Amino acid sequence: LQDQFDNLEKHTQWGIDVLEKYIKFVKERTEIELSYAKQLRNLSKKYQPKKNSKEEEEYRYTSTRAFLATLNEMNDYAGQHEVISENMTSLITGELTRYVQELKQERKSHFHDGRKAQQHIETCWKQLEASKRRFERDCKEADRAQQYFEKMDADINVTKADVEKARQQAQLRHQMAEDSKAEYSSTLQKFNSEQHDHYYTHVPNIFQKIQEMEERRIVRIGESMKTFAEVDRQVIPIIGKCLDEITKAAESIDHKNDSQLVIEAFKSGFEPPGDIDFEDYTQPMKRTVSESSLSNSRGDGKSEPKFGGKSKGKLWPFIKKNKGAGPEDFSNLPPEQRRKKLQQKVDELNKDIQKEMDQRDALTKMKDVYIKNPQMGDAASVDHRLAELAQNIEKLRLEVQKFEGWLAEVEGRLPMRTEQARRQSGLYEAQNTSAVNSCAQDRESPDGSYTEEQSQETEMKVPATDFDDEFDDEEPLPTIGTCKALYTFEGQNEGTISVAEGEMLYVIEEDKGDGWTRIRRNEDEEGYVPTSYVEVYLDKNAKGA
Repeated sequence: LQDQFDNLEKHTQWGIDVLEKYIKFVKERTEIELSYAKQLRNLSKKYQPKKNSKEEEEYRYTSTRAFLATLNEMNDYAGQHEVISENMTSLITGELTRYVQELKQERKSHFHDGRKAQQHIETCWKQLEASKRRFERDCKEADRAQQYFEKMDADINVTKADVEKARQQAQLRHQMAEDSKAEYSSTLQKFNSEQHDHYYTHVPNIFQKIQEMEERRIVRIGESMKTFAEVDRQVIPIIGKCLDEITKAAESIDHKNDSQLVIEAFKSGFEPPGDIDFEDYTQPMKRTVSESSLSNSRGDGKSEPKFGGKSKGKLWPFIKKNKGAGPEDFSNLPPEQRRKKLQQKVDELNKDIQKEMDQRDALTKMKDVYIKNPQMGDAASVDHRLAELAQNIEKLRLEVQKFEGWLAEVEGRLPMRTEQARRQSGLYEAQNTSAVNSCAQDRESPDGSYTEEQSQETEMKVPATDFDDEFDDEEPLPTIGTCKALYTFEGQNEGTISVAEGEMLYVIEEDKGDGWTRIRRNEDEEGYVPTSYVEVYLDKNAKGA
C-alpha cells in the first residue's frame, strides 16, 4: 500500500466518522431512556392517591393496594432506565468522545510523518535528476571538445599554439565529465539508499502505526458495543425483581377480604324487616294503617328498636341519607356507621391531646433549664405558652368526654339518661344545641329517610361529672379562699362562669381532680372555671359569707 497513501488517509477519516456516528447514536439512546424514565415517574405520580382524600381511603382494599404497589414498582422500574442512561453516558459517550479527540491527534501525526517522508524522497529524486542532466551535458561538451582538437591537430594550416589550446580544452572537458560522472554516481547511490529506506523502512513503519491506530479504533467500537449490551444486562435482575413484586402484589389480591371490607364499611346495623301484615278492607270498620314490619318484627310487647325510629312504612334497604353536613354527634347515620365515625373522632382528639402534652412537656423541660441556667433564657417567658397548652388540653379532654359519651350510647354501655341528668350536663351539650335542633327538624321528613327519635337525639350519654348535682343546694356554700384570674375565660356552657383577666373572686370549692374550681363573684353569680386559669389563695379560717 506504499502508493495508496491518499486512499488510506480517506479510509481513516471515514473510520473516525463512523465512531462519531456511533457516539451520536448512544447519546440519542440515553436521551430516550431519560425521557422514558421521566414519563414513567410522571405516570406513577399521576395515579398515586392524594393525601387526606377519599381516594386514600380506597387503598384499604387488596386490589387497590396491589395497584399502589404496582405504581411504586414502576417508579423503581423508571429508576433503572435512568441508571442505563447514566452508565451509557459515562462508560460509552464520555469515553468515546475523549478517544476520538486522541485518535484525531494521532492520525494527524502519522500522516504528517508520511507526507514528510514523501517530500524527502521527492527531493532526493530531483537531486538525482539534476546530477544526471549535468553529467549528460558535460559528456556532450567533452565529445565536442575532443572532436575539435582532432580537427585542429589534422589541419596543417593551424599553428601549433592553437592545437595545444584545443588539446587543453578537450582535456578540461573530459575532466569535468569525469567529475560529473562521479557526482552522478554518488547521487544515484544515495538516492537508491534513500528510496530503499523510504519504501522498506519509513513508509512501512508509518503505515504500521496507521494500521495499529485503525485496529484500535475497530476494537474500541466493538468494546463499546459490548458495554452497550452489558449496561442493559446489569439492570435486568433489578427490573426482574420489580416485575416479580408486581406479580406478587397481584397474587396478594383477596377478593373475599375485599368483599368483607365492603360489608364492614357499609353495614348499618339494622335487622331485615319482617312480613307485612294483611290489611282486610272487607270489614266494615275504621281503616287503620298497620305498623311497619320494621317496628313489629321485634315481637309483640317489645320496646322500640335500640337504634331505630319511625320508618314511615319504607323498606330498610332503600333508606336515604339526610343531605347536608349533619349533626356533630353523627346521629343522622346508621348505628354501625355512627359508631365508626365517633370512634374515629375520639382517636383524632386523643392524638391532638398527645401532641399538646408533648409540647407542654418540652416547654416544661425548657423552663427547668432556664431556671437552672438563667443566662440561657427567661423562665417566665414560657409561662404564657404553658397556660395556653393547659387550656387547649382541657378543651380537648372535654371534647373527648363528649364524644366518648355518644360512643358509649351507641355501643349500649350506658343506660338512657333521665331528663334531670341531661339538664345538668349542659356543660357538654350547650355548644351543640343548634346542630342538634337543626338535625331534629329533618327526622320527620316524608321521604322515609332514616331518623332517630327526637328524644334520643337530644339525650347524649356522657359520664356523670362531680358537679352534676351541685346546683340543687338551697344554701350557698361558704367561701374557703380567694383567687385571681390569670386569663380571661368565656363561660359559655351551663354551670360555668365568665371571668376577666386580673379579676379577684371567692373560692367556694377546690379542684377535686377534674380540672375545675368553683368560684363566686357575688350572691347571684357563681360557677366553675378551669383551675389552670386562676391562682387560688386558700384561707382555712374563712367563715361562710
